[in-house]
Amino acid sequence: MTTIWRETGFVENDPWVIETDDRIAGEGERVLVPLNDIAETGETGNEGLGILLTPDDDPEALRPYLERIDLIALTFPAFSDGRAFSQSTYIRDRLGYTGELRAVGDVLIDPLVFMLRCGISSFAIENETAIRRLREGRLPEVNRYYQPATRKTPSAGRYSWRHAAKI
Repeated sequence: MTTIWRETGFVENDPWVIETDDRIAGEGERVLVPLNDIAETGETGNEGLGILLTPDDDPEALRPYLERIDLIALTFPAFSDGRAFSQSTYIRDRLGYTGELRAVGDVLIDPLVFMLRCGISSFAIENETAIRRLREGRLPEVNRYYQPATRKTPSAGRYSWRHAAKI
């Protein structure tokens, strides 16, 4: 069972579904459409889009649809695959997308704070440890980082390249 979490807390009755052979969207649910399906047909329908981006997808292909997109889901297929970090930063900083970015796939508690720094705003979590820790309010804390991020934080001292995280 997937649980949706945002910084404001857990979300009840989220309408977005990733369809599979075992899971088809029901009444009142909305489908996250793979980017390739939109790019190949050019069809977008009449309501806002939910796009599913795989790590191999080029986020630049979203540009023609940005005004119509309600949610972009970024796929983290494994803990060791960080391509969605780069995609989220690109989508926020270069494309200027301000809507919902969602992490889906292998979403664990430790990298979640870094996902927030890259502009991801919601998380589809299946990992029981992550869900438990979020329910307990135990989000990992990062006090220092060495690279800029989409989420701006104040500088911490005399080194322009070193910042203190205030997440």
